[in-house]
Amino acid sequence: MLQAFQQFTGINTVMYYSPTIVQMAGFSSNQLALLLSLVIAAMNAAGTVLGIYLIDHFGRKKLAISSLAGVIASLFNILAGAFFGKSSGSSNELYGWIAVLGLALYIACFSPAMGPVPWTLAQTFLSIAEAAGTGSTFLMLAGIAVLAVVFVIMYVPETMGLAFVEVEQIWKERACGSSYNTESLLEQGNDK
Repeated sequence: MLQAFQQFTGINTVMYYSPTIVQMAGFSSNQLALLLSLVIAAMNAAGTVLGIYLIDHFGRKKLAISSLAGVIASLFNILAGAFFGKSSGSSNELYGWIAVLGLALYIACFSPAMGPVPWTLAQTFLSIAEAAGTGSTFLMLAGIAVLAVVFVIMYVPETMGLAFVEVEQIWKERACGSSYNTESLLEQGNDK
């Protein structure tokens, strides 16, 4: 469960889209956006190495709680504030820098704790195998895989051959329930 929380607090989004987030914050230069993203990636690597030291000195639970508190603060207060301020029409460059500071704070809080802590506690497989037996453990994993297949069949649309704009329309339809013309887009994707 901790691994799920690790992923759903946005680390992959922040790491993958950090150049885009920087540009959305008002920095139009591709080079600056990539440079700031490299700084974020370097902070992630350094924080993870630091986390290896901190785990045994402060404890996993305390480290995870403090990490999540920092993640929440950076996501709600700094990043949201910067983008809400930017969207209010202000041309103040300060909002862009606040967003970059928010990204840096997010990584500084996430990487030393929520990055490595879930994996140091991930002895679930061995615990289940010991309690239920190896065969039963793999049967449970197979059951989870079956649930994953059902999820994909029911909820993941085929997007092969569709433009990014069309894929975006499909997800908007699913999220908002608006009447975008996605039925024909889904059919086009399934026909290919």
